[in-house]
Amino acid sequence: MKIEQPRNLGISLNAKAAGTLEWNKAFAGQWNGRYDLAQQFVDNSVLRYSEPYLPFQTGMLRNSGITGSIPGTGEVVWNAPYARFLYYGKVMVSPSTGSSWAKSGERKVLTDRSLTYHGAPKRGAFWFERMKADHKESILQGAKKIIGGNG
Repeated sequence: MKIEQPRNLGISLNAKAAGTLEWNKAFAGQWNGRYDLAQQFVDNSVLRYSEPYLPFQTGMLRNSGITGSIPGTGEVVWNAPYARFLYYGKVMVSPSTGSSWAKSGERKVLTDRSLTYHGAPKRGAFWFERMKADHKESILQGAKKIIGGNG
């Protein structure tokens, strides 16, 4: 969100009452800076608070969130090739054999069986939604403090 500097306005109520509304020249810069810092805080908090909820075996999924995200953009991305598969938590198998190993060139199909995770039940599918349910208020309070709201 970027705030544009408002224009100064001349106000005339009648022939005897007129005035000018002048904006502080630092208005846009001050508020944009606060919003930028707050967005960085939110993005970093999502990464930090999500870590205990992420499936964890080697740490590559966690690292993909760090390398796949640019704090301040409002978008946190876990970009490991298997991140989507782990996020939704369903087993995928070869359509011809039913095995979790697919033949060369074969595309796996989704099943209704749930994956099992090391460190469950905290680590597992839908980690962002579960983290948000537990930490949303503290993230919002931190952002409000940065912006200067009542927090």
